[in-house]
Amino acid sequence: MKITVVGAGIVGCAIAHELACRGARVEIIDSRGVGRGATRASAGILAPQIEGHTPELRSLAVCSLAMYDEFIRRVESDSRRSVEYSRSGTLQVALDDAEAQALASDAKSLRAAGVECSLMTGDEARRMEPQLSAATAAALLVPIHGFVGAAPLTEALAEAARAHGVRVSTSTVLAIDAQSRTPRVTTEDGVIDSDAVIVASGSWPVRSRPGDPPQVKPIRGQLLKLRCDELVASRVIWGQACYVVPWSDGTVLVGATVEDVGFDERPTVEGVRTLLSAGIALLPQIAGAHFEEVRVGFRPKTSDELPMIGPSDSMPGVFYALGHYRNGVLLAPLTASLMADLVLDRRERPELAPVRPGRLTQA
Repeated sequence: MKITVVGAGIVGCAIAHELACRGARVEIIDSRGVGRGATRASAGILAPQIEGHTPELRSLAVCSLAMYDEFIRRVESDSRRSVEYSRSGTLQVALDDAEAQALASDAKSLRAAGVECSLMTGDEARRMEPQLSAATAAALLVPIHGFVGAAPLTEALAEAARAHGVRVSTSTVLAIDAQSRTPRVTTEDGVIDSDAVIVASGSWPVRSRPGDPPQVKPIRGQLLKLRCDELVASRVIWGQACYVVPWSDGTVLVGATVEDVGFDERPTVEGVRTLLSAGIALLPQIAGAHFEEVRVGFRPKTSDELPMIGPSDSMPGVFYALGHYRNGVLLAPLTASLMADLVLDRRERPELAPVRPGRLTQA
């Protein structure tokens, strides 16, 4: 079976790798190259109990996180690359009494759902993470959470896919249609006929049949990369206004803004100032860090903040894997598995029910 995947972010590359592992002939097309969209500006946090704002999203995220150990093992084996991946947990930090009360409520809900967690006093949290602010009033540890290098993982996925025969090209996609016998992708370099086309282009619009599906909204996220002389934390630190991700090479990621500004890819002074202030409030040592770069990406958001995974309602052979918003890295293993089952085996798993693209066109 010949399949064209439009989009070379982490979702598109994960899908291509999974399809190729199951014997499909796959080509990935992305004018920007591998991992140059939202993936590049992702901190790679794997935290369904924080990011899962609705029961449907939380359920998908928990399922995908359970796949991550094997997902990383396969990618590293096929690509012959190592990817930084940690399951050291997340520590949500409260800096005042109101935030502490909110953490206590979260802890109660997590325990009721059978999720392991530990609610700590400020002193207990500082013993675990000595660089935390003296203002720390309480903290909530969720041990199952973690993080992964989003950009290195995407590059490894692309290399793993190539090892299974996947071709990666940087042509611009002009249109997708299913008027002919098979779905067709028109690019600046010519026309590609395939047995199936999977659109995983993130926020970037691809012209298809009007109204199918509604376009996702780009939400700009700014992310800071800093370098510290000493370790600032041993796990993801999460506050009300930012998160901080420490890496083994001494760099620290501080993110992320959420800005509805269209496709304006420019970093801003306000975005940098806000993130630095929030990061220093959590971990004062950040004030002495060296500034390395600002990363900017567009997170693809749907109206209900759930992804669109499934077939087009009007174009046979065309499928969508879009709208993962802030959870593309976390949901990549599950999305790839669901899409391969659907496209290759025509098997619609129950997880697809809340994320079918048609739910948005019917709304």
